[in-house]
Amino acid sequence: MAKPQKKKKFKVEKNETIQDCLARMKEEGYTPVRRFEVPVFREEGGRPVVSHQEIQFEGRRME
Repeated sequence: MAKPQKKKKFKVEKNETIQDCLARMKEEGYTPVRRFEVPVFREEGGRPVVSHQEIQFEGRRME
C-alpha cells in the first residue's frame, strides 16, 4: 500500500466554499499550513487579463 504524501495541495473548486475545502482536507488527514491565491488569466483584445483568483491550500499530513 502506498504511503500518503506529507504535503498536498487542495484547490477550492467552483461550487465549493472555503469551509468545504478545509473540511475535505481534514477528512483526508491534512491540516492547512499555507494559502495561495493564484491569478487565472483570459485573453481580451490579444492581451492577457486577470479573470479571477483561484484559492489553493497547502496541507501537511496530520500525524
